[in-house]
Amino acid sequence: MPKKKKEPAKVLKYLESSGVKHDLLEHKTVYTAIDAAHTMKKKFDEVAKSLLVKADKDYYVVLLPADNNLDMDKLKKVVSKDQDKEIKVVKIPGEKLAREVLKIKKDAMTAFGSLYKLPVIMEKKLEKTKKAVFASSSFNHSVEMAAKDFIKLENVVLGTFGVKKKIKAAPKAKKKNVKKKVTKKKK
Repeated sequence: MPKKKKEPAKVLKYLESSGVKHDLLEHKTVYTAIDAAHTMKKKFDEVAKSLLVKADKDYYVVLLPADNNLDMDKLKKVVSKDQDKEIKVVKIPGEKLAREVLKIKKDAMTAFGSLYKLPVIMEKKLEKTKKAVFASSSFNHSVEMAAKDFIKLENVVLGTFGVKKKIKAAPKAKKKNVKKKVTKKKK
């Protein structure tokens, strides 16, 4: 019997206390949103890539579809508009600095910026997805929930800053890659 992977307790506690309907998806170890989409047999525009971005002195959790690259200039405009001031420099900090800012050791970052006390900025393309898959702070688990619920829960700023990139189709895989743990919404 395969060993059960450690679930992202902090994220699950946050979601359960919020009462938002969500599913915890267990999958093989993945390090990128593209790999997560391939593993779970999801469309790229249903899987959110999570990035930590620094705009001038402030940090943000930025989400875009797995098959999109970040257009820094467009993101700068979105942040400038939201902050009502001109942002001069937008960059992705190195991994060491990101771990310090997020206060994580070897875990993955999560899409839930409020767990880091950081604002979340999301590419508008993800808003059109009925259900989306978000990073959970685990390389073996993801959270699937209604995009509109995520937007409301995280008080997301929406903008257009993703640039679609060409991705090869996933190789045919066996069916047993994902386990779904259904969580009921609290009444």
